[in-house]
Amino acid sequence: MTPKRLRVTLVLGALTAFAPMSIDMYLPALPDIGRSLDADAASVQLTLSAFFIGLALGQAVYGPLADRFGRKGPLYFGLVVYIAASIGCALASDIDALIGLRLMQALGGCVGIVVARAVVRDLYGHQESARMFSVLMLVMGVAPILAPLLGGYVLIWFGWRAIFWVLALFGLSCMLAAALILPETRPAHTIKPNLFSAISGYGRLLIDRRFIGYTLAGGLAQAGLFAYISGSPFVFIEVFGVPAHHYGWLFGMNAVGLIGASQVNRRLLARRSPDELLRRANLVNALFGIALAGIAFSGFGGLPMLLVPLFGYITALGFTFPNAAAGALAPFGDRAGSASALLGSVQFTIAAVAGAAVGLLHDDTAVPMAAVIGMCGAAAFASHRLLVRA
Repeated sequence: MTPKRLRVTLVLGALTAFAPMSIDMYLPALPDIGRSLDADAASVQLTLSAFFIGLALGQAVYGPLADRFGRKGPLYFGLVVYIAASIGCALASDIDALIGLRLMQALGGCVGIVVARAVVRDLYGHQESARMFSVLMLVMGVAPILAPLLGGYVLIWFGWRAIFWVLALFGLSCMLAAALILPETRPAHTIKPNLFSAISGYGRLLIDRRFIGYTLAGGLAQAGLFAYISGSPFVFIEVFGVPAHHYGWLFGMNAVGLIGASQVNRRLLARRSPDELLRRANLVNALFGIALAGIAFSGFGGLPMLLVPLFGYITALGFTFPNAAAGALAPFGDRAGSASALLGSVQFTIAAVAGAAVGLLHDDTAVPMAAVIGMCGAAAFASHRLLVRA
């Protein structure tokens, strides 16, 4: 990899890390936020669901903008919104304000996800883009390891509000790096969409069976991850008594599996097709998800036994994410921004539903989290088999 390509890859990895950084870093603080703002667990979990909703809605807007005005202009706008909302979260006086500001934070930060995927599709074909998405997972995968660890210690030393000041600084750093390093990659021949063509373009994507199949295969599996993100702070810290500053170590363990799998995926793509790897990964997700639900329902083995299928499910996502994204975007080089946006919008809408379901079903046990993860894994496998392979 040339030095220039390495620098661009690092910037793209940082842009795709906005979601894990903004979510994972404050996870250890969720119980403290509830106590500080006098809010119950379900209300605190709405700060996660609001973020998921913002990720879904915002991407649908940024896609056509990235196709019309280029990749970098919308990126700068979104990052300014993200920085301002992060500062607002740090100053929030009640849970309702924090929920609204988390929505705004996501509406700004999601631009990084859209632009990063569109740039990869601008530069690479199907097979190579799957390999590039695997490389980005290595870069962005550091976030789920470091973010909860950093968040846990920032929480201990400075309190939960300081976490959002750190996120504002992260947003500013990414904006400066993008300005200095990231090239404009929108193809010169790209048709600049107006409102009508953007809506009709989304309509054509929504009736494309294979696009929807890939999107659901990746999105439903990802929804299991967000069910884990929503439920694990309360399951680990409140149910099983894990100290808040140790939560990050458990979270990081699963992130290591995800990173390792993404790099194995990159190597396997030299001799295997993305579809073959995606099919097998979805099957593994389904089996581990069902096993996780069974263990949670039975209570067998406590936390150590619960961690085994959870690790297997999260690890398999290292194969699911890059191959599903590459398959969904491959046919749409002239509409990479819109296709990337719709892919993300659908996937994060499903993630928002999964996260909200964990909160609504909250019963002081691991069962809601595990049951939602199991259902997501099974549904992801069925989506790929019925819509892509049919």
